[in-house]
Amino acid sequence: MPAPTLVVGAPCWIDLYSSDTDRAKEFYGQLFGWTPEDAGPELGGYFTFLKDGKHVAGCMHNDGTQGAPDAWTVYLTTDDVERTAADARAKGAQVYVEPMDVTDNGRMAMVGDPGGATIGIWQPGTVKGFEVRNELGTAAWFELHTRDYSAAVGFYRDVFRWDAHTMSDSPEFRYTTLGEGDNALAGIMDATAFVPEGTPAAWSVYFQVDVADAALERVVELGGKVERPAEDTPYGRLAAAADPTGTRFKFVADNS
Repeated sequence: MPAPTLVVGAPCWIDLYSSDTDRAKEFYGQLFGWTPEDAGPELGGYFTFLKDGKHVAGCMHNDGTQGAPDAWTVYLTTDDVERTAADARAKGAQVYVEPMDVTDNGRMAMVGDPGGATIGIWQPGTVKGFEVRNELGTAAWFELHTRDYSAAVGFYRDVFRWDAHTMSDSPEFRYTTLGEGDNALAGIMDATAFVPEGTPAAWSVYFQVDVADAALERVVELGGKVERPAEDTPYGRLAAAADPTGTRFKFVADNS
């Protein structure tokens, strides 16, 4: 499969903030067939994961000094990181990491959206983003769960220039996508019905697997845990899990 088309606003990269990077290498290596690649001392211990020789994710040690939990972070593409960070701040976002160079790879920033979800911003240099997605063992979908749905849709439309499309707007299921139909690249879900009040919004990464139930069994074997058993939906067989340090992620597979 050719490298993903990374339009402005589209998810372009994911990375793992982990308190045990050695265990993360072992866990994701055995779960997805990933291999780690050292990015060099100039990146402060940051390294990347490869799947069949192609870059699919990054990882950084969480030493606990920032008070942030282990987590997967989604990055969205921009053509001007300074402008995007300024627009985010103007829309009520907190800028956690100001725009900065990452060698000649590109420029990045990190913000918290109005619902409290952390989102990365990436302006490509020599590195555009992940080299493959939607294949087994790679990221396939990116989804924001928020209790402040309308504000979130407006934020990503205005700040990241999303081509936002309402997929459903019933009281039971409110959902907006970046792009439309088979060309959709990410989604925002109204999570008011199932996320407790006061819980910050959060992005989820779905990884493509062949059989979701078997993937959950493997997670447990490797020291992780099942967060939600696999279930058939109109969008595939979905499941949720956590790695050995508690970092949450999700699976998507074809319905059984």
